[in-house]
Amino acid sequence: MARKEPIKAVAYLRTSSAANVGADKDSEKRQRAAIESLARAAGYELVGTYYDEAVSGADQVTSRPGFTAMMERIAGNGVRTIIVEMANRFARDLIVQETGYALLKEQGIELIAADKPDAFLDDTPTAILIRQVLGAVSQFEKAMVVTKLKGARDRKRIALAQAAKEDKAIRVKVEGRKSYGEINPDLVRFAKRLHRYPVNGKRRSLRDVSSALAQAGFLTRTGRPFTAEAVSRVVKG
Repeated sequence: MARKEPIKAVAYLRTSSAANVGADKDSEKRQRAAIESLARAAGYELVGTYYDEAVSGADQVTSRPGFTAMMERIAGNGVRTIIVEMANRFARDLIVQETGYALLKEQGIELIAADKPDAFLDDTPTAILIRQVLGAVSQFEKAMVVTKLKGARDRKRIALAQAAKEDKAIRVKVEGRKSYGEINPDLVRFAKRLHRYPVNGKRRSLRDVSSALAQAGFLTRTGRPFTAEAVSRVVKG
């Protein structure tokens, strides 16, 4: 009895995020392993592998470079079976999934999901409904993840803005004009003493305090006596 020839098939892989693409990532390895395992168990011979890297599952299949190259290869070598890791690797968006499946079916091409081989092959009303429901659930889950990520980004942006606002307020306070007490505490103590204690029973005026400070060597940065207004800020500070 002649040995049954294996059915030729091609593998189709897709990864949505560029962050999950690369030799150190497991997306491609996991998909290949699942597809090769199904091929060995079911008697398929993989004659090609096509990979759409960083391609959204919501993109139409005909706009994907890897998928287009695969279809061109299939048109020339007679292969009529495509194996994917799971249905959502073919397409996450329900409409894309159904229209893509219909496109392949019209050309007599089988689409097999390694995790559930009959996901695309069974055309009973129940199977079609289940396929649509699963596609809808996958689409819903993706939308929820996107919403959660957006919410997290929004909260982080608000927190950073608030932190920046508070940091600015702190810098303004720290870097603002320094008080006389911070610049020259001896000046402050002497000025307050002059202003507090009277001479000959009479309290010194601000101008008198300024003159006494000048005589003691306490002058402005320009070498002039302090104004009465400046003395007032010193003794009240």
